[in-house]
Amino acid sequence: MKPQLKPYCEPGRLEAGCDEAGRGPLAGPVYCAAVILPPDFHHPLLNDSKQMSEKAREELRPIIEREAVAWAVEAVSAREIDQLNILWASVTGMQRAVLRLDPAPAFLLIDGNKFRPFGPYGFNDFRTVVHGDATYASIAAASVLAKTHRDEFMRQIARDYPAYGWDRNMGYPTPDHIDALRRLGPTPWHRRSFHVKELEEPGLF
Repeated sequence: MKPQLKPYCEPGRLEAGCDEAGRGPLAGPVYCAAVILPPDFHHPLLNDSKQMSEKAREELRPIIEREAVAWAVEAVSAREIDQLNILWASVTGMQRAVLRLDPAPAFLLIDGNKFRPFGPYGFNDFRTVVHGDATYASIAAASVLAKTHRDEFMRQIARDYPAYGWDRNMGYPTPDHIDALRRLGPTPWHRRSFHVKELEEPGLF
């Protein structure tokens, strides 16, 4: 059953939904998005991006980008992920996306259960929401933008490293990706802090 997404947490307030895509892959950036939707925004395709088909996500992306009050997408590199860990890299990316919104939101809705105040004004008006992308329309919209922008980027860099199958697996640890890592080793796009049991051999990461 498709969830009935809530249009906002509190009426009359400029709220931004925030989400990320790409926490689990072995390669590529994590992409983070922040979206402010009009309070009357509705589209029958909008849902948690993980529950949508690729075709539906791609169809919805330009609609969100056109009709949103404001939106921004930020990529956090594999090197930053290695330095910060994937949780705080995701939080950092969402914070950067929020700071690019114009107009600035008065409140943030964050997918997940971890966040922290940030920015020049100590932005601390936020709520974390577990399964927020299946609860609030703005978070669902952010999940769609983060996912589609990341998939587009992974398809681009897959041209330089075709053996790893990133145009199909988006950097996740599929058998073809693991086999290429075993044969060829990691690329500059790989997260050196990520390990899977199939690759627990000296020198691979």
